[in-house]
Parts: sequence; C-alpha cells; structure tokens
Amino acid sequence: MKFIPLQSRGGNYLVVASNVAWLRTAENGQTAVGIVGGSPLLVTGSIEEVAEIILKG
Repeated sequence: MKFIPLQSRGGNYLVVASNVAWLRTAENGQTAVGIVGGSPLLVTGSIEEVAEIILKG
C-alpha cells in the first residue's frame, strides 16, 4: 500500500494511491480527488499538478 501526500487549504491528506478514482477541476485553483468508497477530497493545485504527485508517489 503506497501513501501519497496531498495538500489542502484545510489540512493535509495521506491518500492510498490505488484508491484514487478520478480528478476534476474545482473552484479557486483546486482539484477534487475522487476516492473509491469515499467522498471526494478538495486539494490545492491543478489537475495536472495533482496527477503528477499521484504518478510520482
């Protein structure tokens, strides 16, 4: 199980990389990250930036 750090304006997350289902552009330069079996997380950065973090993770 591989955890990846994602930054948020309200706090930081450690997410299991294999549980990320989708990415969607959100407001104010943020990205919604869909999690398998859970609610989406709102994190800072564009889709491209978040995808890069996930793929490098």
